[in-house]
Amino acid sequence: MAELATIARPYAEAVFQVARKGDLKGWLDQVEALGLVAQDAQLRQFAEDPKVTPEQVLDVIVAALKAPALDGVRNLLRTLVENGRLAALPEIAAQFRALANAEGGVSDAVIQSAYPIDAGQLAEIVASLEKRFGRKLSASVTLDPELIGGIRVVVGDEVLDTSVKARLEQMKVSLTA
Repeated sequence: MAELATIARPYAEAVFQVARKGDLKGWLDQVEALGLVAQDAQLRQFAEDPKVTPEQVLDVIVAALKAPALDGVRNLLRTLVENGRLAALPEIAAQFRALANAEGGVSDAVIQSAYPIDAGQLAEIVASLEKRFGRKLSASVTLDPELIGGIRVVVGDEVLDTSVKARLEQMKVSLTA
């Protein structure tokens, strides 16, 4: 993992320097989408096939994007494909997001819930969490039925667990002690 992080760092920093001069949000969306596409094992196997040209790999990946690729994003992708660095793309996306978040003073928050959260509830939760963590948060919600109820929030290396499952585990520890 450290090797991919080392390979990805200069790419992420270069992409960030270019993106901050223009549409940072557009770049972020496209680089993250490419990172998701590059995680596919079949795509990487296709890209490593010696019979396939870099242009064919580039066309397949760009076709997987929902929107037309920005010119700079296409150039990044071409460079990665030609240099055999496609496996580093998910790490480049993660480092790019971290740089963009640092620039905007934002942290990523993953909210795990047993049940779907509507937009109004999410706004209230995020406002409360921003006060609790003392910074602006960019929240994403994932469903985890094992929580039974409540939420579990992960912001960086901090965890706030108010789920029913966590409370039951605490009760279990108290009763067996």
